[in-house]
Amino acid sequence: MEIRPYRLGILVGRFQTLHLGHEEMIRTAEMLCDEVGIFLGSSQESRTAKNPFTCEERTRIIKHIFPSERICVYPLPDIFIGNTAKWGEYVLENVKKQFGMLPDLLVTGKEARRLSWFDGIQGVNIAELYIPKTIDISASEMREYFLTDDRAAWEQYTDPLLHPMYDKLREIVVSCKDNTESDSI
Repeated sequence: MEIRPYRLGILVGRFQTLHLGHEEMIRTAEMLCDEVGIFLGSSQESRTAKNPFTCEERTRIIKHIFPSERICVYPLPDIFIGNTAKWGEYVLENVKKQFGMLPDLLVTGKEARRLSWFDGIQGVNIAELYIPKTIDISASEMREYFLTDDRAAWEQYTDPLLHPMYDKLREIVVSCKDNTESDSI
């Protein structure tokens, strides 16, 4: 059995849509942690320009690339309080509900605002690993590639396992481009 330095690592993000930068963070967490929890933010949002994919679609995409049973994906609905310690408490409540324990590692990308999530929460000791942005791409840019039908650019930043899904994913993004109202409940 391989010994890893962390029991449970978490990632929190919308993953609208998954790109190689996200994958780098997930692979790092997988390498360092016995279990990895990916919490899909804005899970209640779908079919909008900013959140075109449903939580179920995002989960399927992630699990297509990361089928390991050590990697679990869970919804994390917004509670509209911003990136605060209150949000951090909410994240931890969801982690504990799913795993029965608190995480010992948060893996995050360029968003420094996440580093304050757990400040001031009594008795919480979570290491925070910031993954430098070595792949210069964002989910917003990825959605723009769909809108401009730039398949070559999209594929450049996407795992080849997802390439056959391009037309279906593009269809969803294009159909949502002018929608500001969510299909969520």
